[in-house]
Amino acid sequence: QVQLVESGGGLVQAGGSLRLSCTASGRTFSSVTMGWFRQAPGKEREFVAGISRSGITNYADSLKGRFTVSRDNDKNTVYLQMNSLEPEDTAVYYCAVKGGILRTDPTPYDYWGQGTQVTVSS
Repeated sequence: QVQLVESGGGLVQAGGSLRLSCTASGRTFSSVTMGWFRQAPGKEREFVAGISRSGITNYADSLKGRFTVSRDNDKNTVYLQMNSLEPEDTAVYYCAVKGGILRTDPTPYDYWGQGTQVTVSS
């Protein structure tokens, strides 16, 4: 069993920045792949960014250059730095964990956090 707790969401004006954190417990953090996903009202959950256990990263094409994912294995935490935020980035952001290689499909992810709301005002 793995527990994931996200934090760092909130209300920000367009052009602003936020850093989300996701802290994991219950499993060897350094051995897992971490993903960030988001879901806006009325839309499907979509891949945002991910980082493998070896540090390989991947991003949704539309977010490259604005979002950065990183991890601190000593703190069992993965981060999502979000810059130049746009109203279209408004969503609930979730972190998730899986073994094996990084995937953009949410289906293979075994455990999910409760989500943190990000709201970007225009």
